Amino acid sequence: MAQFADKTNKKGNAGAAGVASALSIIRNIGIVAHIDAGKTTTTERILFYAGNSHRIGNVDDGNTVTDFMVQERERGITIQSAAISCGWKDHSINIIDTPGHVDFTMEVERSLRVLDGAVCVFCAVGGVQPQSETVWHQADRYHVPRIVFVNKMDRMGADFSKAVEEIRTKLGAVPVPMALPWGAADAFKGTIDLLEMKALVYNDSDNGSTIEVVDIPDELLDDAKLARAELVEVIAGDDEELIEEYLENPEISAEKLRPAIRRATLSGRVVPVLCGSSLKNKGVQPLLDAVVDFLPSPADRPAIEGMDPKTEEKKSRECTDPLLTALVFKIATDSFVGRLFFARVYSGVLKKGQNVYNPRTRKRERILKLVRLQADSQIEVEELGAGEIGAIVGLKGATTGDTLCAENIPIVLESITAPEPVMFMAIEPKSRADRDKLTSSLELLASEDPTCVVREDAESGQTILSGMGELHLEILVDRLRREFHVAANTGKPMVSYYETVSAQGAGKAVFDREIAGKRLFAGVAVEISPRKRGEGIAIDADSACRELSEELREAVEAGLTDGVSTGVLARYPMMDLAVKVTGVELGEPDSASPIAFRSAAVMAFREAATAATPELLEPIMRLVIVTPAEYVGEVIGDVNARRGQVRDMEERGDTKVVSAEVPLAELFGYSTVIRSLSRGRASYTMEPGEFAVAPRSVKEQLLNR
Repeated sequence: MAQFADKTNKKGNAGAAGVASALSIIRNIGIVAHIDAGKTTTTERILFYAGNSHRIGNVDDGNTVTDFMVQERERGITIQSAAISCGWKDHSINIIDTPGHVDFTMEVERSLRVLDGAVCVFCAVGGVQPQSETVWHQADRYHVPRIVFVNKMDRMGADFSKAVEEIRTKLGAVPVPMALPWGAADAFKGTIDLLEMKALVYNDSDNGSTIEVVDIPDELLDDAKLARAELVEVIAGDDEELIEEYLENPEISAEKLRPAIRRATLSGRVVPVLCGSSLKNKGVQPLLDAVVDFLPSPADRPAIEGMDPKTEEKKSRECTDPLLTALVFKIATDSFVGRLFFARVYSGVLKKGQNVYNPRTRKRERILKLVRLQADSQIEVEELGAGEIGAIVGLKGATTGDTLCAENIPIVLESITAPEPVMFMAIEPKSRADRDKLTSSLELLASEDPTCVVREDAESGQTILSGMGELHLEILVDRLRREFHVAANTGKPMVSYYETVSAQGAGKAVFDREIAGKRLFAGVAVEISPRKRGEGIAIDADSACRELSEELREAVEAGLTDGVSTGVLARYPMMDLAVKVTGVELGEPDSASPIAFRSAAVMAFREAATAATPELLEPIMRLVIVTPAEYVGEVIGDVNARRGQVRDMEERGDTKVVSAEVPLAELFGYSTVIRSLSRGRASYTMEPGEFAVAPRSVKEQLLNR
């Protein structure tokens, strides 16, 4: 990658055209999919064929390049997104391999936030699975063009046509096959290239490195001709540059089709689909060709949108703009260099030794070192240009979602929002000597992972660790032990409930006390109203607090934040409500203090929230169960017994796929139950859904415990 990046840097001052030209050879892509679809295996083959590695890593053997964490290699799953670069046909490809497990979906979210394109890997047997849908919609949110690789064509039950149809029906996309499989399961031999109308046979003796191009076998020729005709029709039908030629002669050459497919992909109109078996070393090189041919460069992406931090006016920056614009999207801790701040540069140049401005903190920070990431290793560089992804060493106050820019003309990009945790546990050091170490280690983990939330329970004094599921919490505790060498006792994982309000309410409180011989006085009045689910917390204290000093205004806001974090029913955090300060009251000039206004704000909030009909919210999980047909009755009965609702049921071969929504509180130990119900033949996946109002029985049980 370095040779290509250097070109970018050298041409960075040659004008906008030069920058755009240099950026055209860069591809920033993510490999995303449902768990066990073969993302990491596909990434390993990409690195092998690109010449980055001389051996092919295997997930089962625990020797893959991108899964370098101890926990990843032991469990055979990706936990943290890993960045790595390779070259293919004079292009530089920056790859982020992302997790497939739902507990680590934040890793996918923040990766897609900074990527230009994505490769979505689907299993040819499982098709579009729940996490596949989640990832797809995440890519939709950021308007990320993508291509699809239907993997595992060598598996029994592989069905390419069915996978393509599910992409159309379940994801609402327009899939356009670029290839067809030559055989399936044990008979999977190679792929049919629909652009060149040739068959590709992959040599097993050199791990598929050598590809023999042969004529399409007679038994597949008619299917191939039909598929190509459909491909040409879809692409040419809405392309101004091709439509006239297509009407005159439907036999359009591959050379003319490729740029048209690229245009359609970048616009989001179509999704190119390829196929193969990464494990069997078949189909990966055409996938790399498709990345170069069809996915966007940084220059193809629209200008990044943001706002002026002072005026809040909308601003945008083109990739050719010389002004610095970069986004910190991830933080990691390295045992040698300390904290690494992963950043995507959208415009301008990041340089070693440069001072950058953080609009959130309103502070300048100095860049001590810049590195490009190669999984668990780093390559130190002098600068990172527009369109590049790397890591910064030396920042102190930055956090995930912060913008780095020029101080004289600042810009704030949209931040990265983490989902609310759904599970928590109490955690404490095994000895007093570990107390400070545990606190600092948890702070580091929370700074790396926005879905890892650490708080202290005001009543019990316990430290509470929250996350996205049992596996997530298990990994966090294991990292504490192995990476930070902290021994800790943990409680049983429990569901993270939340509180909200369902009506409007008002409250007023006066704090009037004498402390240490000095009278402290403050009065605060607030109104609370509900917001739609997922809209979050909105606090408006500006208009009513104008007469207060900045210190006192901040105290009022801190008090309201305290109220939000502890709730009024069972001291659970609150969500999805609006708080507005409607009035403040000052006493004698020397009686105003931050303590008084913070305390008054908390009391006023609690009174208003109590009047606004508070409700308890519980997390609902989207559960998908794949079971043999003979056990579907028992499975559905068990779902109903867990306060669940079956939303859909479909046939998939000789199995039934049951989609349901079930409260998380009812799913502890579910893996054991589903194995027992199906004699070990059913499987399931689940992902967080919405928070819903808990039934009265659940509410009473929690309030009385």
